Amino acid sequence: MLYICVPTYNEAPTVGVLLWRIRKMFQDYSREYEVLVYDDASTDATSEVLAPYADVLPLLVLRGEKRRGYGQALQALCREASRRTHYARRDAMVVMQGDFTDQPDMLPELVKRFEGGADIVVAERSAETMPVEVRRLSRVAPWMIRPFVTTNGVADPFNSFRLYRLSLLRELLKASGDEPIITTDGWAANVELLVRLMPLARKIETVPVVPRYDVRPRESRIRPLPDAWSLYKYTKQSRRWRAKVSA
Repeated sequence: MLYICVPTYNEAPTVGVLLWRIRKMFQDYSREYEVLVYDDASTDATSEVLAPYADVLPLLVLRGEKRRGYGQALQALCREASRRTHYARRDAMVVMQGDFTDQPDMLPELVKRFEGGADIVVAERSAETMPVEVRRLSRVAPWMIRPFVTTNGVADPFNSFRLYRLSLLRELLKASGDEPIITTDGWAANVELLVRLMPLARKIETVPVVPRYDVRPRESRIRPLPDAWSLYKYTKQSRRWRAKVSA
């Protein structure tokens, strides 16, 4: 089973197109799948757009009563995918954005690497395809995390488009107990989840992708300074955790 996990907030113009493209892709690509959407208390018509797709897709919509942010939406999806799987070693979770920047056409390539033995498959973007604000943060971010966080072999640890083997996620959740597995937001949440799962993986692969920022109708939610601050807080927290473990 492949769980396609989509965190959303006010994505009414694009989330329906994304689901339609996912459905169309799986009509030609025979694999069992389920779409899990977390609606982070959207104030637009996101819930209304999602409703009819439950009749034509294996779709589950989780809705927060108040906005919790991307990191907590991602954590809720991780827990739900882990709860639903019956064969964690054979099943995987794929995270995609609801703004249609992540293209469903790339899913077969991610799954191919997974079926070839990869426990984590990371979709990596090239800087040339990024909007200005994303490019700015992508230049600064690696320098902020490099002294404290290691992502060997992964050049773009900030992107959200990824595949994770669910047995890794279950192992992390079991080890964490009642503690959250994601404590940060934005790009930092993507880095945090990757860094926590990497030590559990036997094989990690990367796949080059070209996100479609040009088809997104809204402005980017990337804010270089606040997101850089979030990354800084995460690296500081990671440094304290490493010091505690060493002691």
